[in-house]
Amino acid sequence: MKWKTWKKFGVIAMAVIMGAAFLAGCGSDNSSSSSANKKELTYSKSQGPYSDLFEKGIKPILEKKGYKVTGKDMSDLLQADVALNEGEVDFNVEQHTAYMENFNQKQNGHLAAITPIPTVPAGIFPGAKTSLDQVADGDTIAVPNDASNTARAYALLQKIGWIKLDPNKDLSTVTQQDIVENPHHLKFTEMKSLTIPSVRSDFSYIVITGAIIYNAKIDPQTALAKEDILPHLLLQLVVQDKDKDAQWVKDIADAYHSDEFKEYMKKNNNGLWFVPDGE
Repeated sequence: MKWKTWKKFGVIAMAVIMGAAFLAGCGSDNSSSSSANKKELTYSKSQGPYSDLFEKGIKPILEKKGYKVTGKDMSDLLQADVALNEGEVDFNVEQHTAYMENFNQKQNGHLAAITPIPTVPAGIFPGAKTSLDQVADGDTIAVPNDASNTARAYALLQKIGWIKLDPNKDLSTVTQQDIVENPHHLKFTEMKSLTIPSVRSDFSYIVITGAIIYNAKIDPQTALAKEDILPHLLLQLVVQDKDKDAQWVKDIADAYHSDEFKEYMKKNNNGLWFVPDGE
């Protein structure tokens, strides 16, 4: 009789444990579903054109769909990606595929690019000289010194015919050493992008990229030439890989492709933005 009692108690205890596990599993499923359909979103915010475009052109569209969207200030893109990868924020709109893939590789990241979004191209702007046809032997040009933007600068200078790059090299990784023809004997100074606008008069011409143009309040229409943006340098809506199929992600992507946003861009693009096909 005593053995039967303990056996019966054991069966009941096991049933309670299994029931609790089942309920916990159900709670987890519901949580996952809730996360996929949540209406409160947080994104990485920077002092630049991309957050500004999102807040003015995209956020109002999302709010009409019932979303509450909050920006969280970040000091730089690395901090923004770490925050996204760790779940502190839900998405960002500040980076191209090349940067994201490098982050995933170097930082054990799990980020996914969803759709290309408007991007500010690199451009060559006046320094001491005000037109491309004024170029002369020995002219000086300031270019960014970080790898991806350095390559963009030299690709742009090849586009306008001032240099020729090694055709066997990938345009996305070229350096000054890959210049095979320099008929004007141009002199290049590679320096931090942020400092280029303040010393522009010291150079014949300067090459700068999107956020620098915006933050330095340089009129984008004064660009003497702009780059042809390579696909991997188009800005992207970026989320954690686990969220890429969530409804809220689809709604953000749809907002960038919406007629309302197209109308916004028609009214507010003063030459700063390159808009990808389909936007």
